[in-house]
Amino acid sequence: MEWNQLLCPGRRKAYPSSTAGGRDLRTEYEKDYQKIIGSASFRRLQDKTQVFPLDKSDFIRTRLTHSLEVSSFARSLGQNIGKNLLASGRDSGFNWRVAEDMCNVLQCAGLIHDIGNPPFGHFGETAIRQWFRERLPELMFYDQRIEDMLTEQMKQDFYQFEGNAQALRLISKLHFFSDEYGMNLTFALLSTIIKYPVSSLESNPASGDIKYKKMGYFYAERDVFREIQEATGTGNCRNPLTFILEAADDIAYKTADIEDAVKKGCITYGMLEVELRRLKKQSPVWAMNYFDPLEELQHQYQKAVEREYGNPEFYAVQNWAMNVQAYLIKCATFGFISHYEEIMNGTYGKDLFHGTYAEGLMEAMGAIAYRNAFVSEPIYKLEIAAGHMLEFLLDKFVRAAIYFDTGKELGTIDEKVVTLISENYVRRYYADSAGKSEGEKLYLRILLVTDLVCGMTDSYAQSLYQELNGII
Repeated sequence: MEWNQLLCPGRRKAYPSSTAGGRDLRTEYEKDYQKIIGSASFRRLQDKTQVFPLDKSDFIRTRLTHSLEVSSFARSLGQNIGKNLLASGRDSGFNWRVAEDMCNVLQCAGLIHDIGNPPFGHFGETAIRQWFRERLPELMFYDQRIEDMLTEQMKQDFYQFEGNAQALRLISKLHFFSDEYGMNLTFALLSTIIKYPVSSLESNPASGDIKYKKMGYFYAERDVFREIQEATGTGNCRNPLTFILEAADDIAYKTADIEDAVKKGCITYGMLEVELRRLKKQSPVWAMNYFDPLEELQHQYQKAVEREYGNPEFYAVQNWAMNVQAYLIKCATFGFISHYEEIMNGTYGKDLFHGTYAEGLMEAMGAIAYRNAFVSEPIYKLEIAAGHMLEFLLDKFVRAAIYFDTGKELGTIDEKVVTLISENYVRRYYADSAGKSEGEKLYLRILLVTDLVCGMTDSYAQSLYQELNGII
């Protein structure tokens, strides 16, 4: 893979040249940034769960604040990696312009990497997958089982439903600015957010290769996917920038999950100290000589005590998290540079922390958050409520969508339910379904429902559930 092609500034629909108002001095990636910031889909992230569904605290992170953090970390990582590559001169195709464009693309990618996620966080994805695995085998279209009418890939798209694939669908098709090309972002940016360049038939988490961990695009976007990969020269490989974006995402959520959990009382300073002491015993001496997370936490606590802060434990955790983030950025930079040739030729199958000093710490932080926050009683209660809401909405809308646009007269309720689906999404359905087989049209109608659900904020999903159930 070559940087000049990877950073392809072209778009699926070329803009007409114009001199109106003078020459536009913005780069193509700056145009992307402004499109994203001004979009309704990006604004909705302010009311979508990151970890704690339906949380009332304004401190706890939402998808929006998480995405802003990922954007910042991704740009910082890009700057570190770019400076290293320029200083070493190891790649003659990497120059200062490439370095600048890389950072701009990463900044944009951080903003939209979660833009396709449904309400209620990753639990929302789980709830959607579970609904289809349980209900799709029971659904009928006239006298035929719907499962029998769909191809294997169509079925797996629902059984393995992914916010990552929905993000590509949203920005490439659903988000109408003026036509059917969605946000019409640059190929470089579209390629960067495809974390898994495989279909639902090719995904294989057991392979050990990170690109097969999940599916990256739906059957409906197979042509868009091929167009992106051809334009950027990535073929069936991950874009190198995707490794950087994923590392930024990991840094953001693994440190933030602990900080948010401490704020909510799921994890205490003492619990974190015990966990880090256990990590120190299990880690090789050389790793802790480079950066000792336990000593850093204790140092921050002592500093807070000396300064007589009212809540030294929380002060310590917040400042510890910031210093851990800086350390992780250094490690991810090292990981990218160390495996540069493998990443550029598409043979590297791990994340950027693999084999670095930070690998054990990343695993430990994930385990700490999971054991003490994700499986806590408050989270369980919120997830049960969220799951019940999504189950109801999928029941109601899928039933109405099955016979939509078939010539069959819908019942009074189903007809009204269909009118609640976004006009943009319906227009997309009509454009995609023209001339297609009955099975593919049915697939697209069901996909229309997942488009609707993923476009909902937490608050809207909750209020719509209440309104449709007559709960005023």
